[in-house]
Amino acid sequence: MGELALDSPLQYIKGVGPRRAEALSSHGLSTVRDMLFYFPRKYLDRTSVLPINEVKISQAVTVIGTVKAHGLLYGRRKRYEAIVGDDSGDITLVFFEGAQYWKNYFKKGMVLAASGLVNYYHVKQLVHPDLERLETDSDKMIHAGRIIPVYPQTAELTKVGLSSKTIRGLTTFIFDNLHETVSDYLPKSVCDEYGFPVIQNALTKMHYPEARDEIETCRRRLAFDELLSFQYLINQRKDQKTKVEKRHRFKEPGEVLKKFKAQLAFSFTPGQVKSINDIFKDLQLPHPMSRLLQGDVGCGKTVVAMAAAVFAAENKLQTAFMAPTEILAEQHYRNWREQLSSLNIQAALITSATKGKEKSEIISKSLSGDIDLLIGTHALIYDYIEFAKLGLVIIDEQHRFGVEQRGKLYAKGDNPDLLVMTATPIPRTLALTLYGDLEISTIDTMPPGRKPIKSVWRESLTRDKVYEFVRDEVKKGGQAYIIYPLIEKSDKIELQNVQDSYQELTAGVFASCRTAMIHGRIKAAEKEKILNQFRNTKIDILFATTVIEVGIDNPSATIMVIEHAERFGLAQLHQLRGRVGRGPRESLVVAVAYTPISEIAKKRLDYFVSTTDGFKIAEADLELRGPGEFFGTRQSGLPEFKVANIARDQKLIEDSRNLINKLQSADGQLDSDFKKVKNYLAELSKSKLEKMAGG
Repeated sequence: MGELALDSPLQYIKGVGPRRAEALSSHGLSTVRDMLFYFPRKYLDRTSVLPINEVKISQAVTVIGTVKAHGLLYGRRKRYEAIVGDDSGDITLVFFEGAQYWKNYFKKGMVLAASGLVNYYHVKQLVHPDLERLETDSDKMIHAGRIIPVYPQTAELTKVGLSSKTIRGLTTFIFDNLHETVSDYLPKSVCDEYGFPVIQNALTKMHYPEARDEIETCRRRLAFDELLSFQYLINQRKDQKTKVEKRHRFKEPGEVLKKFKAQLAFSFTPGQVKSINDIFKDLQLPHPMSRLLQGDVGCGKTVVAMAAAVFAAENKLQTAFMAPTEILAEQHYRNWREQLSSLNIQAALITSATKGKEKSEIISKSLSGDIDLLIGTHALIYDYIEFAKLGLVIIDEQHRFGVEQRGKLYAKGDNPDLLVMTATPIPRTLALTLYGDLEISTIDTMPPGRKPIKSVWRESLTRDKVYEFVRDEVKKGGQAYIIYPLIEKSDKIELQNVQDSYQELTAGVFASCRTAMIHGRIKAAEKEKILNQFRNTKIDILFATTVIEVGIDNPSATIMVIEHAERFGLAQLHQLRGRVGRGPRESLVVAVAYTPISEIAKKRLDYFVSTTDGFKIAEADLELRGPGEFFGTRQSGLPEFKVANIARDQKLIEDSRNLINKLQSADGQLDSDFKKVKNYLAELSKSKLEKMAGG
């Protein structure tokens, strides 16, 4: 190919070709420019490669050697070991997980670079080191003896030979041969004020830093760019919403709502009352409501949402209520259909399991307006579902749906009102940054009579005692969940799985108990049957994966055991805990962790057992893991934060907001540099705003 430019296709770069180009394209990498913004996920500092005989205990090192032997060993704990040596001596590489993977990976005679912390147990060891296979002398120069970028990997990229090492070769070629630079939209005055490098330097050093401190300096510049474009997008989105007029109107709350409230077996908490008032006030405005309802597990968000649906029905409007799982959708329908029917409000349920005549009838009634409230999963967004007059869209656990999915449901009405809910409490910083286009209601009070849940964490050595305790509690009339991270055994990671454990334990310690198993591959009808039996106390112990994480309500369940708790984030542990403690009896959660347990995992577990306050949990989780834990699925249509970190980048968030405010307040009086910034951000937000319609 000719001179390498920013828009040069990757396909024609040496070593890529059509097959690899297709794999790169599926990851959004089609041009040289795209590759510049494909950042390393971490770095390995190999600036001082040591002879093996010179490494010291507790020293972070990189060694280069040849594999002399490898195999699976048994002892106090099963492990896979490889002995690697150079001219000066040998060192042992130890892996406690993924024995089958390492058996296939290692070959006698292969040369590799291993980086990690030196331990000592009979011999010097590197436990779970970072590895790079070296094939030529030039590999030793590119892949060792410097700060090495490690790029994100997927099975698709690996399949076509695009390992992190191969991608390093590609980025090295690009930087050596690129004859064009990325133009900077930020004026020099802004870069100087905040200590940012120009964009081209930031990109170069993000891939190949010469010193550790360069990585953070460049990351801050690129994070600022991400946050600035996102803040602009959110502001545009909010402005866009306030200019829209909705055709439907809500009158003052009337008799149907009074009857609904009178039928409830409980009184609203102060948090519920305030949230209902916020929502009803929004619904009566001339532009569509866009509100986030958040609260801890068990705080009573669903009844608030149902009150909004009743208000819509009272105004002759339909409501679509989308839940993330069939289990949760079915539970909402089962819990509310009779009460709504007594108010002459017709509810229906549609999921992928709804078939034949029932499905046709629901489609017809929704289109004719005979259904007031249609509850469902993502089946609601299918083209065959239409509404006569959709006035309200409610999305439960909204972070589990992509923006485009939410937009498709929203588009089924004529600017309907939107209520999104989450049981993952969101710290104020994150809420303002990611949901700046939504008004926020928070239920911060729990229903009276709930007893606190006791939580403890134990190492796996006590597992037998934990299970004996569960069996004894079941004999006293309790019910238990036992949660596993996997459905079945994996060759790559050695974790307890629900299928094998169910077979083993029901034949052993729980032989006298009534047990059942539930996971994502069990058909909907069978799931519902099992959950009904569990709710009706015909099952003592429910073995499950995290499929039960959201919304399952069984007041009789008082015990939960979470296997491999060290693998879960704080927010997910807290969500799982919310499945117990829903009745009048005291409840217990035992988080079982398996060694090796990292320091960060210990911090998570210690914090988990120290508080049941979801907002405190969320703040700690944001600090420990970053914002990713709040979003179980990638938010399609929203900018993806590649380098920005909401927990760490508080100052950058503030700086980006200040610059946006300056651009807006000085509109019409901006100098040419700042006009360039605004034009750049406006152009960048165009396609995103189209995708976010209704999101």
